[in-house]
Amino acid sequence: MHFAMLLFPGFEALDVFGSLEVLNVLSERKQIYLSLLASSLTPVSTQSPDPAVHRIGSICAQEVLPTGTFADFLKSAPATDSVKGKIDVLVMPGGAGTRFPHAIDPVIEFVRGIAPSVKYIMSVCNGAGVLARAGVLDGRRATTNKMLWGSTTALSGEVRWVREARWVADGNVWTSSGVSAGIDMMLAFVREIYGKDLAGG
Repeated sequence: MHFAMLLFPGFEALDVFGSLEVLNVLSERKQIYLSLLASSLTPVSTQSPDPAVHRIGSICAQEVLPTGTFADFLKSAPATDSVKGKIDVLVMPGGAGTRFPHAIDPVIEFVRGIAPSVKYIMSVCNGAGVLARAGVLDGRRATTNKMLWGSTTALSGEVRWVREARWVADGNVWTSSGVSAGIDMMLAFVREIYGKDLAGG
C-alpha cells in the first residue's frame, strides 16, 4: 500500500510525525511505501508563514525533505505498478500554514486533482479544512480540531461536521480531531485494513 503525506510551509509537526510513527512500525510487519509530497523538492519548514512569527526571531523550526512533487504524482496517477504511481492513502496534516493562500492553495489544487484516483483520504486536525475546500468532504461526515472548530467548519457548508468525535470514518474518507487524535485515527485505520494485532489491539 502506498501512503502519501502532504507537506506545506507551516505544517504541524505532530500531525505529520504522529501518523508517520504508526506507519514506521507498520512497515516492519507489512510492505508499504511512503511518499512525502510538496510543491517542490525544496525542504519544507514547520515554521508558520505568518510574518509576526518571523519577527520574533526564534530559530527552532524543523524541515522535511520531500521525496516527490505534486506535479510528478498528478502525471503518474493512472499508473499502478511503481512507487511513483498510484497513491492508495493520501494523508493531509493541518497547521498554521493552512491559513495562508501561497502556502496552501497548491495543496488544495493537488488534493482536488488526485482525490478521484486514491483509495483512502485522511486528514489530521485542521487539515480537514483543506479537504473541505477541495470538495472532498461534500456530503460526508467529518470532524476537525475543536479549538479551531469555528474557523474550519466555516470553510464549507456542504460538510456534515461532527463535533463530538475523536475521528470520523465516512466511506473511504477519514478525519481526526486535534493533533494527537491523528495517531488514534491512524491506528484505527491500520486495525481496519490490517487487523487488530498490528494496531496493538
